[in-house]
Amino acid sequence: MTKAPFTYCVWLFLLPIISNAQVTLTANGQGNTYNLITNVLAPGYNPIETPDCNHTAFGDHIDEVWDSAYGGYVFRFHIHVSPDNDRCINFDRQRNEIKTYDKSSSNLKGTLDEIVEYSWKFKLDSGFQSSPNFTHIHQLKSVGGSLESMPMYTLTTRKSNPDRLELRYAETNSQITLKHTPLSPFIDEWLYAHEKIHYSAQGSYELEIKSLADSTILFSYSNDSIVNWRPNADFVRPKWGIYRSLNNSQDLRDEEVLFNDFTVHELGVFSISQDGLQDLNIYPNPSLARLIISEISKDVDFLNIANENGQIVRTINVDNQETIMIDTSSLPSGVYTISFHGSSTYGSKKIIISH
Repeated sequence: MTKAPFTYCVWLFLLPIISNAQVTLTANGQGNTYNLITNVLAPGYNPIETPDCNHTAFGDHIDEVWDSAYGGYVFRFHIHVSPDNDRCINFDRQRNEIKTYDKSSSNLKGTLDEIVEYSWKFKLDSGFQSSPNFTHIHQLKSVGGSLESMPMYTLTTRKSNPDRLELRYAETNSQITLKHTPLSPFIDEWLYAHEKIHYSAQGSYELEIKSLADSTILFSYSNDSIVNWRPNADFVRPKWGIYRSLNNSQDLRDEEVLFNDFTVHELGVFSISQDGLQDLNIYPNPSLARLIISEISKDVDFLNIANENGQIVRTINVDNQETIMIDTSSLPSGVYTISFHGSSTYGSKKIIISH
């Protein structure tokens, strides 16, 4: 009996939005503030960047206090014009921040094609003074690749006329201001910030800040088509606190910035629609030197190939082709994810390259 020829055929696996992983850091007023922060953000490691090393006489630069306006305990971040610096590493700036990083659990790191919500509450003290250079209170930083030193998104205050709050963005190694607004409505007021981001080369971003007292929206920005992933990035991490330049220290004063309820909420992997992708074939899988993708929907504009670390190693424009062939001979053996992007379509599938 003649056997039918064997055909490699892999159906596209659509990843749904699953609401599950949420982590919240809340002050409890029990002391051991550094231990509390560490146990939530990176147990057994050090997610805290303070100026303690050069200002040991003051003690811990993050503590917890009762705030009557808030109605509970909150985190208090201290920064002093002198002698505080940036961890005894940089002396033209000073930093008192908490973060997630490579030692944190996976549900605290934003990865390719993931949707993540960040929220927190904060208060800038009456008479708050900003540097004309930068006074950051929140950052989203890409880790891995040549662009990791430049924050992707930054919420900063700046001395100006009038002083202002700015949302800054960097696709590559230079920043632009996406939006700014006078700072005065944000002073001496408990605020709630909510940020939502789709980590993708064709991503989306939202930020809203409102008064905690009456829910008045004081700042909002959204963009449904913005680059939120950098070449060779491993993941993206949030930072909160106060990080400011000392180049114009005469404009600064000792500050106390209050924070609470830092939340990282992973919503899952982005998925719009499987329409037009249910007939898509990928073969052979495993792939030796080439990969063929057929029955591609006309709605698909481009595809990305990412390695196991989420790094995009290949971007291919589809250009209305129903079938494409991809040379995989130069890619190291391993497991990869192919993601398909269109105006109303998104899906992804794992493949194996084996030489």
